[in-house]
Amino acid sequence: MRAGRRALLKDTRRWEIRSAGKGSKGERWYGWAWLATASPRHHLLVRRHVTTGELAFHYCHVPEGQAITLARLVRAAGLRWPVEEDFEFGKGCFGLDQSQVRLYTAIARHTVLVMAALAVSAITAARLRDRTDTQAPPPARPDQKPPPDPGMIPLTVPEVSRLLAAALARPSPPGHTDHWSGWTRRHQARSRWFHQRTRLARDAEIALVS
Repeated sequence: MRAGRRALLKDTRRWEIRSAGKGSKGERWYGWAWLATASPRHHLLVRRHVTTGELAFHYCHVPEGQAITLARLVRAAGLRWPVEEDFEFGKGCFGLDQSQVRLYTAIARHTVLVMAALAVSAITAARLRDRTDTQAPPPARPDQKPPPDPGMIPLTVPEVSRLLAAALARPSPPGHTDHWSGWTRRHQARSRWFHQRTRLARDAEIALVS
């Protein structure tokens, strides 16, 4: 990186605190700096972790005739997280990278089957989200007492894949699959509530800076 741009990144006035969108544990806050390049349609977007200071760089292209704003670039950069999450689900839940084939036809078949299974689970989770989300309201204050019943998080793609696999596997004791699924989702709802409460003070401080 050129010396001039390094100096710009060290200038605290160049950074703006913005959210890259909601994640599984709340808003994803980062510091952002926007640097122009030689091309009027290309820009260098720099993301800085608010705690560690770690930097990440995004080389952005904005089509001619469209507005260029920091908010738009940050929103586009934030879309990378759900894409990475989809790849993680494909690999961890459906074995996208676990084939031992070498021929093109076999690789194509494996990829299509994995992506089809991922699509079925993702659509099922999306359609059942409102019906299976029974979480308690999120905390409003850092000192708020936990609810007596945290509820359950909605069905996720990994959970749908586990339920489908259990339905096709060797029969388990009656009610075991539903009990285990409910226990894990309730535990995740409780953990999410406490995590959101812990982050309230920190998020408030970040929001005041932005």
